[in-house]
Amino acid sequence: MTVFTYLREFCRLSWLKAFFTVKTPPLTKPSYFRDFPELTGKECTHCLACKMICPCPGAIDVVQTDGVWNPQITQGHCVRCGYCVEACPEDVLTSGDLLARKKDQGLVFTHEYIIKIDTNLCTGCGNCSTACPANHEFDPQISAGGTSNSVEGVIRVEFGKNKVMHNERCKGCKVCMETCPNGAIHVIRNVVALQEET
Repeated sequence: MTVFTYLREFCRLSWLKAFFTVKTPPLTKPSYFRDFPELTGKECTHCLACKMICPCPGAIDVVQTDGVWNPQITQGHCVRCGYCVEACPEDVLTSGDLLARKKDQGLVFTHEYIIKIDTNLCTGCGNCSTACPANHEFDPQISAGGTSNSVEGVIRVEFGKNKVMHNERCKGCKVCMETCPNGAIHVIRNVVALQEET
C-alpha cells in the first residue's frame, strides 16, 4: 500500500514538472573565499618568505624562468591557507580579498630563522656550509669541508664541528638541512604578524 502511495505522488504532473525543471541559483564565490594563490604580476625579490611560512611541504617553490623569479604553487599540496599571500612583502601573490584585508588591517609579517645543530650528530663534513647560498654571498671561495676565511657567513666548520656564525643572515632555504647526511641540522621558522604604526 505504501509503495503505491509513493508512486502515485511521484507521478503527479505538478511533482514531475517541479522535479525536471528545478533550478538553483548560480554558484558565486564569496569575496573572502581563498582559492589557490595566483601571481599579481609584481616583481618577486626571491626573499623566500612565502616558501618559509607555508605549512605544507612541497606546496610552494620559488623558481627562476628566463632570469625572473616567481612563486610556483603545487595545487595537490596547497591547502589554500593564504599564509604565503599575507607574508609576501612585495604582494606578488593574491587570493580572494586577502591583499585588500592585509592593506586595510596594516599587517606586516616579520620572521627569523633559527639554525639548530645537534653536535652529537654533526661530523663536521661541511656539506651544509658549502651548500649554503647565503655563505657564498660573504665568501664566494668557500672551500670543500665548509672551511671559510670569513666569519661573516651563516655557518662554518670550526674545530671539526659546524658552528652558527650569523643566524640573522639565514634566508630559511633549508639547503643546509637537506644536504646534511646525518640529520644534524634543523631550521626553525619563527613568524610574527605585526600591525603597522599609522
